[in-house]
Amino acid sequence: MAEKILIIEDERAIADGLAFNLRQEGFLAFIALDGQTALKVLRREAPDLLLLDLMLPDVDGVDLCRVVRAESDIPILMLTARGQDAEKVRGLEAGADDYITKPFSIIEVIARVKAALRRARMGAVAGGRILAGPLVIDQEARTVTVCGAPVDLRRREFELLCVLASRPGRVRTREDILSLVWEDREFVEEGTLDVHIRRLREKIEEDPGHPRHILTVRGVGYKFEA
Repeated sequence: MAEKILIIEDERAIADGLAFNLRQEGFLAFIALDGQTALKVLRREAPDLLLLDLMLPDVDGVDLCRVVRAESDIPILMLTARGQDAEKVRGLEAGADDYITKPFSIIEVIARVKAALRRARMGAVAGGRILAGPLVIDQEARTVTVCGAPVDLRRREFELLCVLASRPGRVRTREDILSLVWEDREFVEEGTLDVHIRRLREKIEEDPGHPRHILTVRGVGYKFEA
């Protein structure tokens, strides 16, 4: 069955262009030109992914992202104008998975959509286990193995890895990670997160200098790639 994409974009020409090209790739594409219509289509069609423009005529795109995230865990790719860095961070904190900067190429959009859908399928956690190639995280047993060999992680390192790996492909802001892993975050020194990330990479990455799993998103935070 074809996967459904909901395009929430108030510029008709952009929305139509995206829908046409996504349909050419075999997707079912729906268009909503404003936030209220988007919520109706979302609840009626249950799409598999959202392409969400942050600049909508009737509602703040970030607020809409929060509403959607409260109801669903589907991938959300934000469409943002160049230079909207603060809005990108707000959107990621609201639960968006990633962003695509305008102007964009349709080839990039399709590639990012397919990657996000693939990660969503791969990212399902069964029995408390997360599989990412040779890396296996067993959340119930609190164990991690790489190519079958056990990896010795400290408690905080394990919790950090689980936070990142539980949502493959989704960008986690530094603020988000700190609030989830460090309850007493107001006492966390600057650079603590980066030190833990470096240690994790040294323990689970084949080449810590060129990581495949824990990637840096400059100016925002980190994301985990399966």
